[in-house]
Amino acid sequence: MLKASAIVGETVLLRRKGFADLLLALKSAGYKVIGPTVREDAIVYDEIADVAQMPIGLTEAQEPGAYRLRQRNDQALFGYAVGPDSWKRLLHLPALRLWSAHRDTDSQFVVREEREVPPKLALIGVRSCELHAIAIQDKVLMGGAYVDPHYAARRKNIFVVAVNCIVAGGTCFCVSMGTGPRVNRNFDLALTELLRGEEHDFLVEIGSESGAQMMAAVPYEPADDAHRRAGEDAVESTKKQMGRSLDTTAIKELLYANQEHPRWEAVASRCLGCGNCTAVCPTCFCTTIEDRVDLSGQNAERVRRWDSCYTLDFSYLHGGNVRSSLKARYRQWMTHKLASWIDQFGTSGCVGCGRCITWCPVGIDITEEVAAIRGPAAEDPKR
Repeated sequence: MLKASAIVGETVLLRRKGFADLLLALKSAGYKVIGPTVREDAIVYDEIADVAQMPIGLTEAQEPGAYRLRQRNDQALFGYAVGPDSWKRLLHLPALRLWSAHRDTDSQFVVREEREVPPKLALIGVRSCELHAIAIQDKVLMGGAYVDPHYAARRKNIFVVAVNCIVAGGTCFCVSMGTGPRVNRNFDLALTELLRGEEHDFLVEIGSESGAQMMAAVPYEPADDAHRRAGEDAVESTKKQMGRSLDTTAIKELLYANQEHPRWEAVASRCLGCGNCTAVCPTCFCTTIEDRVDLSGQNAERVRRWDSCYTLDFSYLHGGNVRSSLKARYRQWMTHKLASWIDQFGTSGCVGCGRCITWCPVGIDITEEVAAIRGPAAEDPKR
């Protein structure tokens, strides 16, 4: 028997065939539906029109410097961990034109400020680590005295369909960071995919009034204790699959006390300075500004784009570069992510998604580097 209305905090059962109805309901409500799909042999987030575009029956094999898609033995829609994309790409745009100008017939420059009206986005398949990353970016870009209006405008127009992880990647360590695999906040709907023999269902936790209204347009059923236990078991199993762990005990003090540890030089000898780790990281937020003028001199624009602390220009101050070596730049990135970020924003800058490990061309592993610094050559952080 189908229920007529949904309540915030309620957990209900959505059959596999009903998932398409959920996508349709979101589109009918005016949302641009963004979810997981396959492009160039990777699972990425892009606009999807129906379930057939999703990575059905696919998972990933992830190790330091290695990523491959693999076939599962079922038809799971969310049987993977995380790919190279993060939701940051949709909220904190890689490139954003701030204003443009052109010379009019009187040789006067006319400046036009960009005032984009962001689309309403429904984000499908947001993991717990990624929700924590979005919360971190919210604090950085909206939580202080100076709010990024472009981020804020895009952020308020999203509907979040989160997913509890039923599989961990080979480089995941969200349990160490306290960020997963269970979704516990900042969602409209949270799904747990249940795969039991021939049965394929979703537990749906309703997290907001918007989520309740959306479920009112979708046929669902009451969830019983067996369904809830199956959901709990799936998440508990994922906790035990973590491919990595990170000891965060007094980590801020550890890194501050070991600025000259020999490990920094060792890792710099491998690092390419490519900035891949910052590009795939869901919390890195650094940008730079470019002013562009065309060859005619009639048109100009100012563009903000992502930058990285691995680029030489990023740390250039008048008279020279303050971090001219790869050793200094890697140390800056890791120390900021795991230590000084805590001083700035009250939380770690790492959510344990493992992307920086997977997508590093030479397989540098942040969990391995912290463990090495904790080794015999470490300075006592209590001194």
